[in-house]
Amino acid sequence: MINKIKNFTNTEEKKRLFSNFFSLSFLQGANYILPLITLPYLVRVLGVEYFGLLAFATTMIAYFGIIVDYGFNLTATREISINRDNKEKVIEIFSSILTLKFILMIVSFALLFIIVFGFQKLSKDWLIYFLTFGTVVGQVLFPAWFFHGMERMKYITYLNILAKVIFTVAVFIFVKTHNDYYIVPILTSLGMVIAGILSLVIIKKEFNVYFKLQDINTLKYHLKEANYIFVSNISASMYTLTTTVFLGIFTNNIIVGYYAIADKLIGAIKNLIVPLSQTLYPYISNVAMKSKDEVIRIIKKLSLYLITTSFFLTLFLVIYADDILFIIFGDKSIHSIVIFRILAIIPFLVVVDTLFGTLIMLVFKRNKEYSKIITIAGMLNLILALLLIPLYQGVGAAISVLIVELFITCKIIYYVESNGFNIIIKRESHEK
Repeated sequence: MINKIKNFTNTEEKKRLFSNFFSLSFLQGANYILPLITLPYLVRVLGVEYFGLLAFATTMIAYFGIIVDYGFNLTATREISINRDNKEKVIEIFSSILTLKFILMIVSFALLFIIVFGFQKLSKDWLIYFLTFGTVVGQVLFPAWFFHGMERMKYITYLNILAKVIFTVAVFIFVKTHNDYYIVPILTSLGMVIAGILSLVIIKKEFNVYFKLQDINTLKYHLKEANYIFVSNISASMYTLTTTVFLGIFTNNIIVGYYAIADKLIGAIKNLIVPLSQTLYPYISNVAMKSKDEVIRIIKKLSLYLITTSFFLTLFLVIYADDILFIIFGDKSIHSIVIFRILAIIPFLVVVDTLFGTLIMLVFKRNKEYSKIITIAGMLNLILALLLIPLYQGVGAAISVLIVELFITCKIIYYVESNGFNIIIKRESHEK
């Protein structure tokens, strides 16, 4: 076993890849464990209704998080990775993305102000929405894309865990009754802003990369590069975020709370998949510049292990859904069991989407085609959600999301196989 590890890390590039995967796996382990500590506590202390309100507010603000991220999490990562040895170019990319994200944040806050005070149902809880917007500020300040591109994921691990530990500890100290529900978004935002400020200090100190004003043409270039990814992200929100928003519109905070219990637990499980994409995307982007065949070989090996593992994980979640929810959330989660079973299939599909979508289509710059798939999926979810949520409420929302995720997976696989990548249909007879 030790010899295998030594063989895997016999080059500097492989050592860095292994270190990045370990760092991000540790981070996602924390992302998995810490919510499992705070979520049950919040459900019990705040009750399903207030928990639903916070979930609805978080979902609303997540739209603005998509706006400020735009698509830079992939395009800027790729550009930094390719140009990491060119300091002037790195400074240009770093400064341009920060500038664009700050501008988009200002636009987002103006939109939030108009939306909140334009609807009575939202204006009565205006403070919750504005406090939750602090997470968007944290997103702008924290350039995870820079660390991904430089393949120095340990910094992301340290800072994200710091933010989450601050939140977790503070929740148990300050949130004691349902009247303390407004404290939750304050703590979430505070943790992210602190992590963001520290990340900028680290970038200046460790990489000697600093902010430098860029001309308008440079900003336009980086904005244009991310256009297709932004469209994909917005479209993806139509079958993730929009589902919760529609629940809030057509039902109430209690129904949203039941759906959020299942959805957030599945979200914590999906976080375990994130290191796969974040670690391999910049690495495979570099490999793709040299050899398409080598990328296909890597994906074939990964697909064998990851698809099998995720399938058995999904099977476990479906079979033991009622026990899992009761142990974590208690009897308040009884109305979430069916929803959880439906959503439990999604982590398996996300693994497939990551392997063939992110690590094939986006690596080989099939951004437009990928965006088209996600856009169609988003429109499909709008139709399904409008039909199913008024009839079946939370269960209808879960069915809608699952159908759309199945559609995305099938379309991505079809595109990859029909365009000469041959990951599934034409396997090598012997792997060396």
